[in-house]
Order: sequence, then C-alpha cells, then structure tokens
Amino acid sequence: MENFRGNFWIDKPAKIRYPISMQIRNIGILAHVDAGKTTLTEQMLFASGAINRPGRVDDGTAHTDRLAIERRRGISVRAACTAFSWRDVRIQLLDTPGHADFAAEVERALWALDGAVLLIDAADGVRPHTRALFQALQSARIPTILFLNKLDREGADPARALHEAQKQLSPRVADYADAEALCALVAEEDEAMLESYLSGGIPARGELLPRVAQMTRDCTAFPALRGSALRGEGVRELLDAIVDLLPPPQGDCEEAPSGVVFDVEDGGALGLAALVRLFSGTLRNRESVRVRVGARREECKITQIRSIALSGKGADVGELRAGEIGRVFGLAGARVGSAIGEAEPPRLGNLREPLMMARLGAENADDHALMAALERLQVENPLLDAALYGGAPHVRLMGAMQLDVLTEDLRERFGILAHFDPPTTVYRETIRESATGFVAYTMPKPCWAVIELRIDPLPRGSGVQFESIVPVRDIAARYQHQIEQAIPLATRQGMLGWQVDDVKITLTGGNHHLIHTHPLDFIVATPMAFLDGLRRGGSVLLEPILELTLYAPAECAGRVISEIVAMRGEVLQTDAEGEDMRLLARAPAAETFDFPRRLSAITNGRGAMAQSLVGYRDCPPGIEATCPRRGVHPLDTSKYILAARSALAGGIFDE
Repeated sequence: MENFRGNFWIDKPAKIRYPISMQIRNIGILAHVDAGKTTLTEQMLFASGAINRPGRVDDGTAHTDRLAIERRRGISVRAACTAFSWRDVRIQLLDTPGHADFAAEVERALWALDGAVLLIDAADGVRPHTRALFQALQSARIPTILFLNKLDREGADPARALHEAQKQLSPRVADYADAEALCALVAEEDEAMLESYLSGGIPARGELLPRVAQMTRDCTAFPALRGSALRGEGVRELLDAIVDLLPPPQGDCEEAPSGVVFDVEDGGALGLAALVRLFSGTLRNRESVRVRVGARREECKITQIRSIALSGKGADVGELRAGEIGRVFGLAGARVGSAIGEAEPPRLGNLREPLMMARLGAENADDHALMAALERLQVENPLLDAALYGGAPHVRLMGAMQLDVLTEDLRERFGILAHFDPPTTVYRETIRESATGFVAYTMPKPCWAVIELRIDPLPRGSGVQFESIVPVRDIAARYQHQIEQAIPLATRQGMLGWQVDDVKITLTGGNHHLIHTHPLDFIVATPMAFLDGLRRGGSVLLEPILELTLYAPAECAGRVISEIVAMRGEVLQTDAEGEDMRLLARAPAAETFDFPRRLSAITNGRGAMAQSLVGYRDCPPGIEATCPRRGVHPLDTSKYILAARSALAGGIFDE
C-alpha cells in the first residue's frame, strides 16, 4: 500500500520510490519599498486558508513581520519564510525587505529560490530598485513573473506600468491575461505559431500556456498579472500562475547532501536555527553532516529539523529532503553562506560589501558585553563584521536605516543602550610604487620563516594577485601555500588601516629551516613582510564610487544635477521618462550617505534612487582618512609576534 507523505510517495517501511517535486514551489516576493510585498503575502495566506483574516502592515499584525521593529515601523528588515498550500502544492515563500539598506537580505534569499514574483506599483511604475532586483534575478537565472499591484491606488495606470516594464526590464514582459500578447511572445520562438499569428489565428489559451510556462522557466518570458493586494484582487490568479508557470525544485534525495544556509535565527532553547535550502540528498535528525564555513569544514550533528511554518517555529519533521527548506538545529558553526555537504551548492554568491563603518559604545554595558551581543547579531548578519578597531567596537553598515534597526535590536534583545558615532566611509588603499618587503622571523625560538615579497601596483579593479617564483628547495611547497593562504590576512589592513587592493604580490625569495620552522611560522611572517613592502612603496587612498540611477520630476532635474555636482559627482546620461527625468550618475560614496533624504526633500517625496558600487578610484588631494588597527600592527614586531602566537595557540588568528 502506498502513502503520500510530504514530498514523496513512499512504500512501507518508509522507502523512497521517487520524488514528486511538482508538489513544491520555492518562491520569493521582491519589490521596491512600499510596493505591497507583505500585504500580498498576507492575502496569499488568507486565500489559501492558512489564516482566517489577513493582517495589516499599518496595524502591526502582518504574520511575516515578526520583529518588534517591523511591526512598529511597518517595514520589513528581515526576509521571512512561511509556507501554505494551493491546489495541493506546498508553496514555501520568502517575503523580502524592499529598502535598499537591507539588500543583502534579498541577495541571500535568492540562494533558496526556484522562482520569484516581482511587484510593481501600478502608480509609481518601474523604480530604480525594481530594475536592480530584476537584474539580480536574471543574473541568478531565477524565473520571474510580475504582479502590477495597487490598482486601487489613485493614479494607478497598469498599461503604463506594463509599458515601462517592457522598456526598462525586458521586451519579453507580456500581459498574462492577453492571449494575443502571449501568442506574439511564443511566436518569437515557434515558426508554426508565428505563421498562425501572422494569419490572424490565436490559439486557445490551453494550447498557449504550456509554451508560456516553459519560456518562463527558461527565463525567456516574464508574464505580468495585475491586481490589488490590499483588496485581495488578482491574488488567486497569481497563485494559479505560481503553480502553473514557476518551476518545481530539482534534485535527487538519493544523492549526497548539498545545500546552503541562507539565514540564521535565534531558536531559543534549541539554539541557533540554520535556514537551509537543500538541493540534493536528505538530512535527518541525529545524523552528522559536513558544514563548510569559509575555508573550514566541520562535522556537525543535527539535533532537530523543523518545518517552515506560519509562526516561524514549525514542527519537528525529522528530515529535510531535496527541494525543501527547513530550520536545522545542531549546526553550531554554521553561518550565512555556509555550504551543507561536500558538493558545492548550485546557487551561492558573494554578498555586497557595506561601504560605511561606525564606532559604537553603550551607556549600560562595557565593550566586552557589547561585543558579545554584536557577535550574536553577526551570526545572523555576517556583513556587520563587528570587531575591535583601536580597542573600540565597530560595525559595517549598508545605510542609515540599518543604524536604527541595530540600535533597537541591541536594546530589545540584549538590554543594551547603544549609541553610534557618525558613520565613516570604508576606503581602500593600494601601493604607490613597486617595492620589496622582507622579514626574517627567526626569533624568539623555535621559529624560522624568511620571506621576500615584491609588491607592484595594478590598474583599478584588478584585485589582489599572488605569484611565486621561489623554488621549493628554498621554501617548501606547503609553506608557499601557507604564504598564499595568509595574503588575505596580510592585506586586510594596510599602512592607513584600510584593506589593500589592486596589487600583485610576488614571492621572490626566502627560506625555511628543516629543524626550526614551525608549521605556522609562515602565516605569522607574511603580514610582516607585506607591510614592510607597503611601507617602502607608500600608500594611496582609494574611495568607493557609486553609480546612481535617479528618477525626479522634470522641473526638479536642475536642482538634482546641482546636488550631484556638489557631491563631486558627474551626470553620465539624462532621459525623459514621461513627466520624469531619469539620470544616470556617478559619485563618491562618502558624499551620498545622506543624499536619499535630500533627494526626497528636493522632489517633495517623488524622487527615487538606486545605487550600486562600480569600483574605487584615487582620492583627490586633500582627502585623508585612516582606520584604527584591528589587533597589533605587524610592524610592531615584538608585540605582534606574541599576539600572533597566542592567537594561533587558541586556534584563531585575530578574528
């Protein structure tokens, strides 16, 4: 006798025969801020019968706004995962933040998705952040359908919004309710359909939809639906489209486990909960699994696996199978971005780099307690990069909104009343001219590591390159490998205290000792040799440059351009977009921190902006910035060696 359980048909005793992956959809809801993502999620939950009445963002009753700050402010700051059923399909949904300060939440949510719904406000149309989200989805090859929301809003014009989507996102956006538009879309890839279309014949919708579904899953078509999440209009049609058009997960439960940790939450008495998207294999309670954290691999024993549920807590389900998302406990060393299993997950990328840094203190706690709280928060948000610089706690930030959220997190979760100094830009540095660095780390015994490095400047955007021209008879291959491994540590802070970039580091000389060389001596010595060379060659300060896409009413364009010029920026392109002007510009990040507020004031709230890092350039004369040291300076040799040896003895190195 066969039974259906969760995601698989099984024989008794519980032997998996084959996956029915058609029974799952892993999707995300994405949009620019205030487009109605959370409201739409509430209406989906209501339509599916998961809740008796939809919550309201303004009332603080939305089910996926689980943090106190989200309920109080009516904005999402964390991606929230929930689940419900529609037409016997389990939909696992991630409701993502829309504010640009929390873009990293969206980026890591993409690791877990098989499909997405991109919302567009039918009154506001396609905003700069909408374009950025669409580009991110396409870069990750995530099939996407559009939902033109807020048809109930004054000024809503779905036809104009659809036209903007076709112009600014993709010409292959098509009205899902328009059979002729769908036919024209399919005809671009089907000669028989093209002949029928040109002769005036429109196939039945049932004939069109399988082709549209395949094109959607191939990311060559982007069907657009419309409705009003606030009124629940168009929600059922959207749910049908999710089931019909977006792909089920792929993966075999019989293969070796492969997954990714895309979020980490506080699980209360159970400890940290790793939100895992499993791409292949099966994880079970009380079994061990390999977890890769950075360059380290750890063996972890799973204590419990809980389902994704409306409350966020879920039930103990005992196992997680290919295609599913679950909350896994017992992965003590796991962090956001950790890979589960031996195989590389198919979707895992780097998170964007925060460009601001702030020092903080507390009125009612010492630095030790403050750092302990920050380290807990950093498990959930690794981009905080909390560390002691010059002996004081510092964190990295994406924007001003994140400061407010972090302040409230520290107060509500840890009872710490924190205060922040004004944020500063995170600069980089490079070497001014080629130079050679040298160290002979031979005291105090036992140790022996002699290194000579040549450091050459590279063009902007080249990154850090390493090469060795030393024969293994002088420095054994394993020690040369250690030197290469230590390069990220050596370049983390240069002479000005910033990360060093755009250099080529060549190992040109040195030696090891058959008796006195300790296995980790070359890791200790590499930063000393590198900083010696950087000191000789001199440092050049580099500032981050942002590309800005701005929309402003035409009558405000002149003032916006003046602001850009005042920020040491340049306008690259201007285009008319109906009654608005679209401007493409570049400006230093240091000048743009408060620009969104000024843009809103200039345009009476009608302006919009998206930004992205395009690279670094030399700072103009007169701009100076240094960063406090994180740990002991490698050129303060005696203190550094003692600190490094102590750190290595503890299994860490200034982390």
